[in-house]
Amino acid sequence: MSKAVYIATSEQNSGKSIITLGLMSMLMGKTAKVGYFRPIVEDFIDGELDNHIETVITHFNLDIKFEDAFAITKSKLIKKKNKGKIGEVLDLIIEKYKRLEERFDFVLVEGTSFTGEGTVIELDTNVLIAKNLGIPTIILGSGIGKTLDELVDNLSLVYNSFKIKEVEVLAVIANKVQIENVELVTSGLKKSLPESVLVNAIPVISSLNNPTVQEIVNELDAKVLFGAAHLNNQTGHFSVGAMQLHNYLMHLKENSLVITPGDRADIILGALQANESANYPTISGIVLTGNIIPEESILKLIEGLSPIVPIISVEGGTYNITNQIGAVKSKIYANNEHKIETSINTFEKYVDLDSLSEKLITFVAEGMTPKMFQYNLVTRAKKHRKHIILPEGSDERIIIAASRLLAMDVVDISIIGDKKQIESKVAELGITFDFLKIKIINPIESPFYEDYANTYYELRKNKNVTITMARDLMEDVSYFGTMMVYKGHADGMVSGAAHTTQHTILPALQFIKTKPNSSVVSSVFFMCLEDRVSVFGDCAINPNPTAEQLAEIAISSADSSAAFGIEPKIAMLSYSSGTSGKGDEVEKVRAATEIVKQKRPDLKIEGPIQYDAAVDRSVGKSKMPDSEVAGQASVLIFPDLNTGNNTYKAVQRETGALAIGPMLQGLNKPVNDLSRGCTVDDIINTVVITAIQAQGL
Repeated sequence: MSKAVYIATSEQNSGKSIITLGLMSMLMGKTAKVGYFRPIVEDFIDGELDNHIETVITHFNLDIKFEDAFAITKSKLIKKKNKGKIGEVLDLIIEKYKRLEERFDFVLVEGTSFTGEGTVIELDTNVLIAKNLGIPTIILGSGIGKTLDELVDNLSLVYNSFKIKEVEVLAVIANKVQIENVELVTSGLKKSLPESVLVNAIPVISSLNNPTVQEIVNELDAKVLFGAAHLNNQTGHFSVGAMQLHNYLMHLKENSLVITPGDRADIILGALQANESANYPTISGIVLTGNIIPEESILKLIEGLSPIVPIISVEGGTYNITNQIGAVKSKIYANNEHKIETSINTFEKYVDLDSLSEKLITFVAEGMTPKMFQYNLVTRAKKHRKHIILPEGSDERIIIAASRLLAMDVVDISIIGDKKQIESKVAELGITFDFLKIKIINPIESPFYEDYANTYYELRKNKNVTITMARDLMEDVSYFGTMMVYKGHADGMVSGAAHTTQHTILPALQFIKTKPNSSVVSSVFFMCLEDRVSVFGDCAINPNPTAEQLAEIAISSADSSAAFGIEPKIAMLSYSSGTSGKGDEVEKVRAATEIVKQKRPDLKIEGPIQYDAAVDRSVGKSKMPDSEVAGQASVLIFPDLNTGNNTYKAVQRETGALAIGPMLQGLNKPVNDLSRGCTVDDIINTVVITAIQAQGL
């Protein structure tokens, strides 16, 4: 069985990063432990890291040391080759690869793509490495500057080079193809290659090909004068400000990079003003040429403006600098989350993941790992896209999360808030935010405001609610957002970053209400531990549930567990295991366990049981040797809120586990609560599970 795959390119600048990131994302969801290996890397300065390795290890949080992720540098390889010692190189590559193979269930191997070597030499090196590692290959080629026949011939030649050496080629991917030619290229490759080879084509993505301002700073050794916090701004069109301002403004395009001599204060200030104006496109940055710094009065004026546009100074004339910028080859760095998310999303959109996965994953890995769980969440959410409302638009974490969710292309998002304030915050944060795709809603300006108020009045008039009270409440973001869900104008809501749990849940309890078979609303956390995902409930809602309520929480949590791909094995936790303990709390857990057994005899359940006996196989076997739950529980039900809340936080802090949730159970439609200390990742994960709930769990 194959435990690895080799990514090989046919030439330089083929766009390997998009394939590497996309494959890693897919593999993390399909395989318990994934490793990453580059046999040969570009030379790097001591103390620095190879960018490809740093990006992959950092983004996917791989448990691999930098020095273990590669075998040899380019210069050392050439010296060995010139001395006829290529065998030593292969021995080293095989040795380091085997170490990773022993530790991981699957290893993604990224082949060479270095400058200064001829295509034939590079191709031969890749074939030799893949052959000696005994792993199949995915071939990648670029469509830039090629006709259809040239691209097909080039990739067919590479394919034949591997097949001659009996290296299996699983897939051939044509990258950087004009979008209108994607189907044409795919068809042409299928005619040229065997049916057993998976063929896909990926179009040119401008945001991946264009450099960030930071890359330009690095390439030109530029000095940053302003906007250092926004160097990740993505450049688009670039133009030289050498004409009169009123003429130059006509040449601005979205994400324009302005290149102008440092003494052209009119162009500098005009570009900054245009960036602030709703009538002109966004400016990504300003490059001041000639090593000329603007006069003190101009610098003072710029300092008083919002520093959202990087302004950098470079040596060299405008003409030469413009040519140098045009020659910058964009890369993907570990801190550029937007490019990484775009790469993964593009790969998932244009590559047949199911067919590729079937070819790659030829072995069965046990366990539901956190990365696998998270990958499966996103995949499921994307299959049946839902509309989620975020009512706390004044919180910058919500704005950042919405931007990243847009890049992931996983759900439709609406935000409740003041559009001008959100626009200002987006500009201040310097993030990508498409206002055409993310709807901003101000309750009192909404055409549904009166309808929502009247609906609430009709639902609650028997509770002495007047129409005036209803209108006032519909100005509250939690009530308005919940009413959107109730009326079907959104599929689910995520709130609580800036509001209490009660503020978030109370509107849902008032008019969304509980499901017919539910008498209590409860919650679960998906605890992503090092090697497994456990379901903890209830850690957020019910302070002291009765035995009947505890039983219902257990059943709901088990159903949630199964719905998210985790086999439910329920542990009803207490301070004693089995029949040894006595006391009111133990009896409550014992009674709840019996109720579950009566109502759902299909469920595997044990209780009362202590936490260690529930999760540790050796302890579970010694205390309850005949139990099919002890030592392997996946659903842990706590007897009260005090125990549950403290335990999940203790586990989270002490183990570094990711806690996704709380996810509320029992409501007719999904409304989920955030902690006021939540992170952007917490928001994203909760939005994704809310979208899956909205699919009909």
